[in-house]
Amino acid sequence: MPVSREYFAIREIFWLFPLERFVNKKIIRVAKVVLDMAQRGIREYDAKRLLAGFLPQYLNEFSYKGDLALVGPETNLEELASTHPWLKTAKLVVKPDQLFGKRGKHGLVLLDADWDGAKKYLQENMGAEVAVEGITGRLSHFLIEPFIPHIEELYVAISSNSDGDNIFFSMQGGVFVEENWDKVVRFHVDVLAGMDGVDIKSRLPEDLGEKGIAIENFVKALWRFYAETGFSYLEINPFTFHNGSIVPLDMVAKLDDAEEYWQRKRWSGLAFPEPFGRSLSNEELFIKDLDSKTGASLKLTILNPEGRVWTMVAGGGASVIYADTICDLGFAKEMANYGEYSGDPNTEETYYYTRTILDLMTRHIDPRGKMLLIGGAIANFTDVAKTFKGVVMALEEYQEKLQEAGVKIYVRRGGPNYEQGLTLMRSVGGRLGVPIEVYGPETHMTRIVPLALEDASA
Repeated sequence: MPVSREYFAIREIFWLFPLERFVNKKIIRVAKVVLDMAQRGIREYDAKRLLAGFLPQYLNEFSYKGDLALVGPETNLEELASTHPWLKTAKLVVKPDQLFGKRGKHGLVLLDADWDGAKKYLQENMGAEVAVEGITGRLSHFLIEPFIPHIEELYVAISSNSDGDNIFFSMQGGVFVEENWDKVVRFHVDVLAGMDGVDIKSRLPEDLGEKGIAIENFVKALWRFYAETGFSYLEINPFTFHNGSIVPLDMVAKLDDAEEYWQRKRWSGLAFPEPFGRSLSNEELFIKDLDSKTGASLKLTILNPEGRVWTMVAGGGASVIYADTICDLGFAKEMANYGEYSGDPNTEETYYYTRTILDLMTRHIDPRGKMLLIGGAIANFTDVAKTFKGVVMALEEYQEKLQEAGVKIYVRRGGPNYEQGLTLMRSVGGRLGVPIEVYGPETHMTRIVPLALEDASA
């Protein structure tokens, strides 16, 4: 869905007023939509674990046990079997669990296997390189669960947009649901009204017969589970009836990481794996480790290590706005990185973050030069002077490399002690012989982007 610049202006306002200040849960859900929820995929293992653990709160007759086992490169299979004794007694399904779909179509699902067969499959496929939808990666994690013989395959999914949530249901689930999309029924759930007034019963296919009531109750409960557990996308395709009860066979799910504060108990033990085929560089791993050891937020994704436009943006909302502006001005292919430093990192943490950026951007020389944008909104509580001391330390360390790479630096910042911080940045430019343009809160947040890119085009 195309997003306007006005949208990002609204979003920046919301970043200045933390959602914790909103008491009404409905207002929070409206704010979440305006903030364009940060969707992060989770493993099927975790999605089903959440479903088994919390859906019974909304649907008493939901009896899915959630017998699940996750296997990674370091898993001891014998210890796993002792922890999950059903592995040796039940017929099993084994499949990769790495955020990609169409596993059956690619011949990656083992069905109706015993424990010996499952172990053999894992030994043959762990670490194997496969290509899925044009993306190549190595298999590293697998889900094992009981095999459920079935004929009927049903489909349900929930997604969110600016108007609320949309629920999709079809009796034609499975691998061919997309080819039968004309048979999918859509229910809209208003972001303020919720499920009240949504007529599910009358729009369900009559062919469901007596199962229609069970499906209606399941869909209503699933939406409540979705809304109250912090999901931004949830798909069960397919699910079926087994011994009179609904059983999920395959699941895809994404969570809204803006919900992390409220969902810390429900999300306990959750992992957010990298997308299939993407492995973190040493620098990304370093920042990820640094982030895990601080109360601040330090994020880094390398997009194009030879790109000319590098960013060091304070704030998650601001980082999106800067990235959007760079792309709007036609420099998407030159955008080297994406990330943020926020939450009042200390001087040392900012130094390490800046040094990592500078090391990456000065490895490749481009005769046209490079740009570093150090930007952000007006900070609420981050000490600008303290963080800029860390920035200056790294700039001084990389003086020669910055000169050799023809780096120009553009700064825009506001917030606590910003005058001292900006003074530091102006003075370091003269000492280092590196061009630095410095602007305060009187300048629009992204004004430095066109200034830098106009120079880049010259």
